[in-house]
Amino acid sequence: MTQLAVISLHSSPLVQPGVGDSGGMNVYVRELAASLAQSGVETTVYVRRWDDQAPEEVSVEPGFRVVHVDAGPVDLAKEALPDVVDAFTDGLRKHLEVRPVDVVHANYWLSGVAGHRVKHELDLPLVTTFHTLARVKAETGDPEPGRRIQAEAEVIGCSDVILANSLEEASQLRRLYGADPDRIEIVPPGVEHAFFSPGDQAGARAAVGLDPDVPTLLFVGRIQPLKGLDVAVGALAEIVATSHPTAQLVVVGGPSGTEGYAELTRIRDLADLLGVADRIRWVDPQPHHLLSTWYRSADVVVVPSRSESFGLVALEAAACGVPVVAASVGGLRTLVEHDGTGLLVADRDPATFAAAIGAALDPATGGRLGSAAAARARSYTWSTAAARLRRLYHDLSSRVPVTCAA
Repeated sequence: MTQLAVISLHSSPLVQPGVGDSGGMNVYVRELAASLAQSGVETTVYVRRWDDQAPEEVSVEPGFRVVHVDAGPVDLAKEALPDVVDAFTDGLRKHLEVRPVDVVHANYWLSGVAGHRVKHELDLPLVTTFHTLARVKAETGDPEPGRRIQAEAEVIGCSDVILANSLEEASQLRRLYGADPDRIEIVPPGVEHAFFSPGDQAGARAAVGLDPDVPTLLFVGRIQPLKGLDVAVGALAEIVATSHPTAQLVVVGGPSGTEGYAELTRIRDLADLLGVADRIRWVDPQPHHLLSTWYRSADVVVVPSRSESFGLVALEAAACGVPVVAASVGGLRTLVEHDGTGLLVADRDPATFAAAIGAALDPATGGRLGSAAAARARSYTWSTAAARLRRLYHDLSSRVPVTCAA
C-alpha cells in the first residue's frame, strides 16, 4: 500500500470553506484525501496548527488522517506564513522520520517550499499542485511578492510531477515558468455528486427563504478583489435597470485576506451608489454540503474572477444543473463551454456580463445550458482523480527523483 504525505500548510481540510482564507483548496484537499484513502492510499495530511485546542492527530476516516504541526502562533495571518515555513518543515520532517512515506504531495507554494526541502532531506519524490500562480495573478492585476515567484520557480524546477487542474494551467506553467512538459500531469478536480446534482428550484428557494418568482443571480466565494464581486454587482445594476427590475443577487461567502473587509465595504458602497443595495442578500459562509441548495435556488451562477486555475464553484453549479456565466480566464475556459454549458465573458465590463446573464435568464436558453452543464459535470469525479493519482504515486515510488534544475 502506498503511504502518502499531503502537505497543506495553510488550508486545513477540517475548516469550513468560505471562512477566512479557506476556499476551494480546502475542498480539494479534503475530497481528494478521502478518495485516495478509499482507493487504498494511506493518506496523512499535514497542516500548520491553527487552533490551540486541535489535537495533534485527527482520524477523519479509515486511511485518512490530519496531523497538526506547530509552527508559529495559531492566529498568524496568511501574509506572515512564509516566515514559519522552516519551523513547519522541521516539524513535518520529524513526523516523516517516524512515519515514513513513499511520496509527498504539496499544495500551494508555501507547502511546495516545505515539500522541496523534505524531498532532498528524505530522498522522496515530490508532486506539487499550486492552485494559484503568482505570475498569473500578476498578469491580471494582483501582484504577489517576489519571494513567492522565486519559490514557485524553484519548486517547479524540482518537482517530479506538477499537477495542473486544466489545460490552461498547464499552458501557464510552461509559458510563465518554463515547466518541463513531460513532468506536467493534468488531473482535474472532481465534484461530490451525492450532494451536487440537479434538484427542484422551488423547493430549494423555499428552503433558503428566497421568493420563488424573483430572477436570482448567485455568487459563491471569498470576498476579495481577485474574485470580482464588484463586476457581479455592476451587472446586477444593469439588469435591474434594463430588463429584470426585480432581479436579486445572493452572495454566499465572507471577507478573506488583508483586503477582505475593505473590499466588502467597497462593494457595499458600490451597491449603494448603483441603487441596488436592497437587491443583494448577504449570506454567511455555508457548510460545503449545504451549498447545493443555494446553487439549485439560482437561475444563474456568476463567476467573475480575475483568475482561476480551475473554478470549483463553476463545476459545483454545473453539477446542480445551473447555467454559469464566467470570466474567460484560466481553467474556466476549459470547464465552461461557451454557449454549450454556460457563457464566457471576455472582458470585465459589467454591461457585458449583464448581457450574458440576461441571455442565461431566458428560460429556454438557461434550461438548455443547465442540462448540458449537468451532463458534462458527471465526468468530473473525485474517484477518477484519485485513481489517476494512485497510479502516478505508484510509478513515482519506483523512479529516481528529479534533481533540481539549476
